[in-house]
Amino acid sequence: MGRTQVVLLYIVVAVLLLFLISRSPNKTPNHRSRRLKVRSTFNFNPAASLDNKHREHIPFDPLIADIERRREDKEWEKHYFQTSHKEIVDAPAAEAQPEWEDFMNAEDYLNDDDRFNVTNRLVVLFPKIDIDPVDGYVTVHELTEWNLNQAQKEVMHRTLRDMEVHDKNHDGFISFAEYEPPSWVRNSNSDNNSFGYDMGWWKEEHFNATDADGDGLLNKTEFNDFLHPADSNNPRLLKWLCKEEVRERDTDRDGKLNFKEFFHGLFDLVRNYDIEEHNSSQISDNMMEGSAKILFGQLDKDGDGYLSEEELLQIIGKLHPSEKYYAKQQADYIISQADTDKDGRLSLTEMIESPYVFYSAIFNEEEEYEYHDEFR
Repeated sequence: MGRTQVVLLYIVVAVLLLFLISRSPNKTPNHRSRRLKVRSTFNFNPAASLDNKHREHIPFDPLIADIERRREDKEWEKHYFQTSHKEIVDAPAAEAQPEWEDFMNAEDYLNDDDRFNVTNRLVVLFPKIDIDPVDGYVTVHELTEWNLNQAQKEVMHRTLRDMEVHDKNHDGFISFAEYEPPSWVRNSNSDNNSFGYDMGWWKEEHFNATDADGDGLLNKTEFNDFLHPADSNNPRLLKWLCKEEVRERDTDRDGKLNFKEFFHGLFDLVRNYDIEEHNSSQISDNMMEGSAKILFGQLDKDGDGYLSEEELLQIIGKLHPSEKYYAKQQADYIISQADTDKDGRLSLTEMIESPYVFYSAIFNEEEEYEYHDEFR
């Protein structure tokens, strides 16, 4: 074989190797300056979902929401199996399953520009948000409705998952006899002083108030209201919420709230809601009582010096904020961060220029510090 032929052979082999390397599945992904992360926020304790102070925002992108939902379902199934079938879990033959394999695969997918391109995702999602009206801009209202729709899908998914557990006869309905309080309630102190029992979350009165058609059964909509009463339009359920607020704050047990009980029990919740809703400033401590008296007088419609369950209906949405409240909070935050020309709305260009406002991320490990964005 001549020298020229040998050189040509080496060139062919080199080209072939480069081709094979380029097609290899172990190809190093194209890392961004910030790495998208999949949250791990699963909590098997339902009480956490009732704590508005630690409420998790729903992902902006439905694709990421689906990834997180699948991961949460697997964790939920694992925890439920361990809780309900402990004798099997503790058996010697039980094998531990890898917990983070799917988690890491999902993150690798999200951080591979060839498979998940943030700019392309924003281009795809923009016309789905810009619908009221279709004018080439995303307003606070449009973004709020988008966030709310994503949140409602997430909430209903969790409701249907819980319904499968409690619907013992698989008829698509939940009776009170079928429904069992979760383990965190059952295993509480015998005097029933745990969160949940003291507010009546798992009692028959709550169940009956949720049963809008009075047939003794909860369909999926009613069961969703049962688990998430703040988002319900059922007047009986909202009145039940008011009754529970009175029951919890009524220290002298007269069935209504005097000013002291209102001021030390509910006023802070209303004030914090108004501060966040209207971006108003904090008021000084010496002004708080005066403001509380003004509000108390406005709520006390019959002027008897007390607040009844019916009178609390006027502020129940502030005591138990709905998903729409949090959806608007998220929309306000996003627009405040991405609206570069400060016209109160977002163009597609502004969204593309601020992608990490929409996608939670941290810097790569090479960076000296981390960036955390709670809104996704």
